[in-house]
Amino acid sequence: MEERLKYSLLRDATDNQNIWSRQEKRLWFCTLILGTTSLYSTRTTMPLLVPAVAAERKWNKTDSGTILSSFFWGYTLTQVLGGYFSDRIGGQRVMLAAAIGWSLITFWMPNFILMAPKSLSWGIPFIVVVRIINGACQGVHFPSMISITSQNLCANERASFFSMLTCGSAFGTLLTGTVGSIILDYFGWPAVFRVIGFLGLVWTLCLRYYTMSWDKNRVVNVQCPKLVHHEASVPWLRFLRCSSLWACVIAHACEMNCFFVLLSWLPTYFHDTFPTAKGWVVNMIPWLALPPCTILGKILTDWLVARKWSLTAVRKIVQSVCFLSQNIALAFLCHATDFSTALACMTIIIGGSGFHNNGVTVNPQDLSPTYSGSVFGLMNTMGAVPGFLGVYLAGYILELTQSWTVVFSTSIAFNLFGWIVFTLFGSADVIQ
Repeated sequence: MEERLKYSLLRDATDNQNIWSRQEKRLWFCTLILGTTSLYSTRTTMPLLVPAVAAERKWNKTDSGTILSSFFWGYTLTQVLGGYFSDRIGGQRVMLAAAIGWSLITFWMPNFILMAPKSLSWGIPFIVVVRIINGACQGVHFPSMISITSQNLCANERASFFSMLTCGSAFGTLLTGTVGSIILDYFGWPAVFRVIGFLGLVWTLCLRYYTMSWDKNRVVNVQCPKLVHHEASVPWLRFLRCSSLWACVIAHACEMNCFFVLLSWLPTYFHDTFPTAKGWVVNMIPWLALPPCTILGKILTDWLVARKWSLTAVRKIVQSVCFLSQNIALAFLCHATDFSTALACMTIIIGGSGFHNNGVTVNPQDLSPTYSGSVFGLMNTMGAVPGFLGVYLAGYILELTQSWTVVFSTSIAFNLFGWIVFTLFGSADVIQ
């Protein structure tokens, strides 16, 4: 402690960086984006494999939809709690404990599937419970991550830093779509779970024994205290009375409905509609658009801010690009009859989420830098509700009507509603 205090006095009193030095920023950025990559890689493993598993286990579309959507049932349970405990005890601790859980569950998923009773009345519920637990473990990751970045970065760095971390979702999906598809073709679906789960375990070891070990040598500027909140409770009543929070929550829920439906059903859509298409192509090409569109969203944000646009207007413009591009592509997708058109539309839709990562996704840091983990947890909880309802409803619609057009039209309606609400009531002004 004496050495830490002695060294901290050497730091400039005007230094606004409470915790992370430039080297620590690089370390944590690499760690967190790799963690998000691993998280999404495990999350998208089941959507990739569900056609193969369903054929072997005799699941219909409703059964598949139930299993896919059950992940989000657990995902909603831990968002707020994950954000709250991250704000209180440190997001890295919460993230580590949860990562051990979702990595092990992914690694053992073939065992769970194969040991499930063949009777659908018992087998499906058993797998659903496992998926719920997996979703609960993954639910704390993003609230923990936004809490970590809010507490350890300057105000002008938080949004862009966090938005770039969200690119890990595309990298993880690409990893599963390419490597997973190859492993599936040559070694079967159980091997995909094993490899992706093992990579998650490797990341948890790196987080625990390398990145988190830097805490022991962390330098704290005693003249500029850490932005850790020490009050016992979050002022929820103040938050819940603000229309800007609800606009953020509703817009996020509407976009997540579109994103999660595609995340879960995209492999099945191409498998059913264009059965001769290469699996690695359809699971890779659309997700290649997400990282560059996230960077474009960041560039657009910085360009508008540099020209003295209000942050509220910037968030609305960037989010509008997301919703409008997705709805136009969804409208074309409803009438797509050839593979190239469908693939291009899917690519635009996924790319639109990159602008969402610079709009509504970072809005909790605008509304409450101090309680950003808790606020993001609330937002992502509501965002996950359309996730499990939309994913299940998509499976039910497909079983009932065999129509993908109805599924895509529903997403258009949700996106339009979210765009109107956020444009009218959204804000980047600080609540607390």
